[in-house]
Amino acid sequence: MNTLPIIPRELAQADVEQAIDHYLAEAGRDIAFSFIDALEAAFLQIATNPAACSPRWGQDLKLPGLRSQKLKRFPYLVFFMEREDHIDVWRVLHARRDIPLWLQGSEED
Repeated sequence: MNTLPIIPRELAQADVEQAIDHYLAEAGRDIAFSFIDALEAAFLQIATNPAACSPRWGQDLKLPGLRSQKLKRFPYLVFFMEREDHIDVWRVLHARRDIPLWLQGSEED
């Protein structure tokens, strides 16, 4: 099985840190660790089969190649682009956010 390395952008890393901090403060350590496990599982799925992830937001926002993967048991989406040699993770956003607004400018990084 061929897997591509996952390379999160600064904004994606900040999104993850913010989510972990939120879960630590509001739900405790076990839930924060469960979030990390769900994120790692999503990254593995993306790395092994990126084409199986949803192209919906890429189509809606006219960003060809942009895909997303929902985390299991958590309301977060991982937004990414498959590159020739890696997975370019743009953002990790709560699904109830204004996705178009939060993705604005991400393609410029």
